[in-house]
Amino acid sequence: MSSPVADASAMGVRWDLSALFSSIEDPKIEATWEKGHADADAFAEKYRGKVATLSGPDMAVAIQELEAISNETGKPGSYASLMFAADTSDPKIGSFYQQQMEKGSSLRVKLMFFSLELQKMDQALIDLALESAELATYKHFIETTRAFSPYMLTETEEVLLEEAANVGSRAWQRLHDELTANQVFHFTGPDGKTQELTEGEVLEKMRHADRDVRKAAAESLTAGLKQLERPLCFLYNTLLADKKLEDRLRGLPYPEASRHLDNELDKETVDLVMQLCKERGDLVARYYQVKKHILGLDTLTEYDRYAPLFDTKEKVTYEEGKAIVLDAFAEYSPVIRDRAAEFFEKNWIDAEPIKGKTGGAFCSYITPDLHPVILMTYLGSLDNVGTLAHELGHGVHASLSRAQTKFNYHGTLPLAELASIFAEMLVFEKLTSSVTSRDQLALYAGKLEGIWASVHRQSAMFRFEQRCHEWRRSKGELSPEDFGNIWQEELQSMFGDSVILSDNHRIWWSYVGHFIFAPFYVYAYSFGELLTMAVYQMSKSQGPEFAEKYVEVLRLGGSETPHELMGRLGVDLKSKEFWEGGFAAIEGMVERFEALWAEVGEQHVDWRG
Repeated sequence: MSSPVADASAMGVRWDLSALFSSIEDPKIEATWEKGHADADAFAEKYRGKVATLSGPDMAVAIQELEAISNETGKPGSYASLMFAADTSDPKIGSFYQQQMEKGSSLRVKLMFFSLELQKMDQALIDLALESAELATYKHFIETTRAFSPYMLTETEEVLLEEAANVGSRAWQRLHDELTANQVFHFTGPDGKTQELTEGEVLEKMRHADRDVRKAAAESLTAGLKQLERPLCFLYNTLLADKKLEDRLRGLPYPEASRHLDNELDKETVDLVMQLCKERGDLVARYYQVKKHILGLDTLTEYDRYAPLFDTKEKVTYEEGKAIVLDAFAEYSPVIRDRAAEFFEKNWIDAEPIKGKTGGAFCSYITPDLHPVILMTYLGSLDNVGTLAHELGHGVHASLSRAQTKFNYHGTLPLAELASIFAEMLVFEKLTSSVTSRDQLALYAGKLEGIWASVHRQSAMFRFEQRCHEWRRSKGELSPEDFGNIWQEELQSMFGDSVILSDNHRIWWSYVGHFIFAPFYVYAYSFGELLTMAVYQMSKSQGPEFAEKYVEVLRLGGSETPHELMGRLGVDLKSKEFWEGGFAAIEGMVERFEALWAEVGEQHVDWRG
């Protein structure tokens, strides 16, 4: 499975974006904008002031025309964001990215009238139009557009907000990316040698077997973030104030309301899941109390959370990681395996570790007439294999969803995580089925720590966001100490006394990009992980028939609401019993971890050797 090679990273694995454009100088980019503006002008001339008078068939034609414009003009912006994510250090790319955002805004304001007029229509007229068979494909699009009706402003105000965002919230988001992606972290290891590392490389060292290495990595992360503390605190305060202003103008009742609307979830369902996450923190504490015993430490701190249970110099090469993932997918569904294989065969993945590359990993859907792409940094760990599986889960979902039109292509965030986490589970079970109890123990540790990061940590971060937004609205700007206090309180609450977070951890909120570019995005991870754990158990009990239904749900993309899509699998998202089933599955994994430790610890006096 793994090889003792010096470098198991994905050197040379860069994505091919030529399906979009050949370079940032490609004349097709400007041609796309010119045609897009001409089409938008013609569309406005044809439909402005007339949307409420359209019959069902005519409205279907209008939406198809709007969709075609959106599809084509979305490509330059997608290309720019992908280029920027792969290299935030190049000023030319940064400038190009800003230019494409501004061009996108100038076109969107020409088309904004359509959704505003659609939102103002009487429900009786909407119901009449939806009786048309030609409009059936766009029923979900119409309903989700109209869900925002109570919170929309006049067209003049909407245009102003859209254009101002380029020198407001979007500019601050870009600055956060540039600051964190290009920050140099000076890591001084136990050997006294100092290295200049990226954020991703420092975080990777906090998974090292040597505790002194982990501690040094944590200290270098804190020191590097401390250098950025003032601009990052000011930046986040500004974005908190920006959202406060927009929510007030729109009349949104609470900070996360817009995210719930985007996710097509009601507050009661989200609050139920978040409350269960907090209540079941006992599982996290239970796990880390065992891990503390395994590691032989009196106290665990932030840099011990991901400590490996035993030292290994073996690495999983990129090719080996690829084989592991594809084999696991093939055993569940040949369709899923074949869709994933395309990403390797056609260079749709950018996995090489490069300075200036944005942290984390993502899959970009782009448009249904093209293909999705994945960005990550592969360094050769089993965690990287898990990340590869996760992003390929997204990729398979995106690939299958290409059967939908542009407006039905992308599902909501919580369901978007279903396919990715499901893919991780397939790979996890594949790995654990063929290794010793000792290796199983390590794999269960890694999987459970991933679950804590997705379920409990993300829900704690959701509470952090809630408190920051409420503070900014009621008390004004937060100081670095205020941010640190809230961060420590919420993150510490998930561990109980099993892990003690030191003062070094207080500033670690500042590198979390989700707070900056997608407020309240994080609860989608908790939602998605729990949903997947419960659905995965259903899949195991129902067999191949379930796999066929699952693939069909992925093909439906965002053409139905989350409740409708999950209903196809027999899931009720409002059911507390269903969500408790997710925690029951996680508790079963904790019990298996405890049993493995009892077995391994009894068999080996020096089990870590």
